Amino acid sequence: MRRLGRVLGGPVAGQAARTPFVLLVVALLGGGLISLLLLNSALNQGSFQLSKLKRETTTLTDEEQALQRDVDGYSAPDALQRRAHELGLVPGGSPVFIGPDGKVAGTASPAAEPPPPSPPVSATPGAAVPSPAGSPAPAAASAPASVPAAPATSAAPSGGAPQPSQTPGR
Repeated sequence: MRRLGRVLGGPVAGQAARTPFVLLVVALLGGGLISLLLLNSALNQGSFQLSKLKRETTTLTDEEQALQRDVDGYSAPDALQRRAHELGLVPGGSPVFIGPDGKVAGTASPAAEPPPPSPPVSATPGAAVPSPAGSPAPAAASAPASVPAAPATSAAPSGGAPQPSQTPGR
């Protein structure tokens, strides 16, 4: 009887039990492929984010190095001395120290008088330097006689000291 069913193509008990198994295997393979696709997409997204962060890190590193160059330029001894001179500061005398017990070591003395500011160098010899009002006049003439004139500050770079470069973003 079984043989007759196989020959005629009728349902056999083994074939009916095989159908759910095949469907289960197909579902597992499909689910695996979909999960691999989602995992691959997540990895690609992470890769794009990593590339963006690397570019940002490079940019920030470049900016940090530019800022460090600026700090080094401003803290160089010649730049500090030039800026202090522009502000009218003078070197101090010998230092005085106060110990933990309250004793004073050393003798305090006033700093030396700063030298008078040198007149700015003009492009043509003998030409007068214009005042802020536009008329040629000495800077000390506009100040009262009892008040000393403030040292002139120069906006142009002076001497051979390089000026720090401007950094992007500032």
